Amino acid sequence: MKVIAIDSSGLVASVAVVEDDVLTGEYNVQYKKTHSQTLLPMLDELKKMVELDLSTVDAIALSAGPGSFTGLRIGSATAKGLGLAMDVPLVEIPTLDGLACNLYGTDKLICPLMDARRNQVYTGIYEYTRVPKDTVSYALKSILPQCAISIDEIAERCNEQGREVIFLGDGVPVFAGRLKELVQVPYGFAPAHMNRQRAAAFAPLAIQYLSEGKCVAARDHAPEYLRLSQAEREKLEK
Repeated sequence: MKVIAIDSSGLVASVAVVEDDVLTGEYNVQYKKTHSQTLLPMLDELKKMVELDLSTVDAIALSAGPGSFTGLRIGSATAKGLGLAMDVPLVEIPTLDGLACNLYGTDKLICPLMDARRNQVYTGIYEYTRVPKDTVSYALKSILPQCAISIDEIAERCNEQGREVIFLGDGVPVFAGRLKELVQVPYGFAPAHMNRQRAAAFAPLAIQYLSEGKCVAARDHAPEYLRLSQAEREKLEK
């Protein structure tokens, strides 16, 4: 199976092309530009570089949320447009699941942190377990499904697990000091090449979902925000 993967949920714009277990190409940018300026040009350049025949693509995978409201809408519009034009389904990957895929196979707990503002983070707790009857593969397991909670609460949840945890995501530099005060289990931070969204990291999960029939028609996709936007909150407050 061949998949184009897109992620614009956070600070990084990321696109990748994966066929079965081969990463054909990947393009990541985090530099002073909006995703509306970068995403399609990156995808077009990647298509040219790997001589991608769009008729051979089986699906478009995308980070479906939560994340930046604007970024998610840009990614959603891009993926839906491609899906409709190419007549292929979309594979929706929860953003925090996708981030956790950066640390494939680790025996530590994985805790992605995205700065959600208003003293909250988008987060979850994950682990990798051996696939039954398969000695070479691991499966991602959610211990705490993605949610929007305070940094204090996610630190407490990690402490309850009693295991070493690796934090990653753009929330780490924002809350590193607070984590030092709150986390009581051994912990570490993922390095630069593993601590942000990467379309290539969740593409294998997308291929798995696609093989299991976990996909939607392009017209039916909608981002998963997890909470109301600032404009919606202000409207309700009035």
